[in-house]
Amino acid sequence: MNNTKIAIITGAGSGIGRAVAIALNENNWTVVLAGRRKKPLEETAALCEYKNTTVITTDITNKSSVELLFQKTKKKYDRLDLLFNNAGISAPAKPLEDVTLLEWQNVLNTNVTGVFLCTQEAFKIMKNQKIQGGRIINNGSISAHVPRPQSAPYSASKHAITGLTKSTSLDGRKYNIACGQIDIGNAASAMTQTIEKGIMQADGSLKAEATININDIGRTIVYMANLPLNTNVPFVTIMANQMPYIGRG
Repeated sequence: MNNTKIAIITGAGSGIGRAVAIALNENNWTVVLAGRRKKPLEETAALCEYKNTTVITTDITNKSSVELLFQKTKKKYDRLDLLFNNAGISAPAKPLEDVTLLEWQNVLNTNVTGVFLCTQEAFKIMKNQKIQGGRIINNGSISAHVPRPQSAPYSASKHAITGLTKSTSLDGRKYNIACGQIDIGNAASAMTQTIEKGIMQADGSLKAEATININDIGRTIVYMANLPLNTNVPFVTIMANQMPYIGRG
């Protein structure tokens, strides 16, 4: 029997998901690495020094795939202590009127419906396990509060996550399930290369923005994850101090 705590991380094959998996693993968590592509997940597993990992390929937009992820986790470990809803996508930056229906639906299906499906399955395990309860952390964004130009699908999806976080926190109380949200601003990764070179601001100008070390995200999640379940961080914002968020525009 594995006595470490069990975490599922979606989008664990790269970026923030990978950094969080490594950080949790270093803190004696067993991490279940979920994502669409097996090879990147295996690369993340190889970077986890303590090797208490499981790779499960998952499409979070597919209900059956999500159900299988949680069923396999339950069967192997018999409990779930943490779900980090991290997986997400964005649409190409373009004027709102030029966004296609497919682009809109793809973002909402992944960023909102996928998180909802994972949260449902986590609830089913956490409310019924021997020691009731657990923690769910949603990856929001600075865009959950203040949008960038030409980002309607992504911004709408992240605003929706804020509402889902609040509802999950409220509905989870009676089951000892805590739910919080981490809103990240410019964690350095492949996705922020454009930001570092110059990204459109509210006044239409292009401006390079500061970034932060992605490992700081991992440490923040570890802090949140290790809190007792009678304590919650509903929302935390972690961002580059020099980025134009306070006073954006």
